Amino acid sequence: MRILLVDDHDIIRRGVRTLLETRSDLEVVGEASTGLEAVTIARQLKPDIAIVDYSIPELNGRDLTGALKKDLPTIEVLIYTMHDREQMVLDVLQAGARGFVLKSETERHLFAAVDALSIHQPYFSGAISEALLDQYLRCRSPQPTSSLLTDRERQVVQLIAEGKMNKEIAFMLSISLKTVETHRASAIRKLNLGTTADLVRYAIRHNIAAP
Repeated sequence: MRILLVDDHDIIRRGVRTLLETRSDLEVVGEASTGLEAVTIARQLKPDIAIVDYSIPELNGRDLTGALKKDLPTIEVLIYTMHDREQMVLDVLQAGARGFVLKSETERHLFAAVDALSIHQPYFSGAISEALLDQYLRCRSPQPTSSLLTDRERQVVQLIAEGKMNKEIAFMLSISLKTVETHRASAIRKLNLGTTADLVRYAIRHNIAAP
């Protein structure tokens, strides 16, 4: 199994790589510290599995999952994070992730998740309740208001919340300055917000950007 590691903490990536490579059937083919970097690397290397932290810069775990599944439909995404908020779990499942393991859990869960995803089977560790998974599968949960945003609008909102200026965002996403401003204005309008500061607070509350 060819694996891509995505985490903005170098020590976490090194630890996970060392752990995974104790097995001869697992190969870490690439690492990324941001969501946009992960998309670029995945397109080049075409890994089988991406192990993704949720709170990463530039493109969070939910939006990165969606981008990876769009570019590489057969890739399996494992969310490996410290966070277990219910809406966050629902968001990544809706985006296409098939595995969810907490960093606080034992290494056997990480290996079990990789083994399950390698044969395209889902894996959720014991800390993720069966009730939550059942709720998702039955589609009983309400759609979050952030689902009103397009993928590009969510990317722009996350980068704004991370303190990036409009010119920086335009350069990072290879779009014009006017397009960035249009996406920001559209997000504010769709979400019924008043200012960019409101947009930043919204992004943090709804897991689009890390606090």
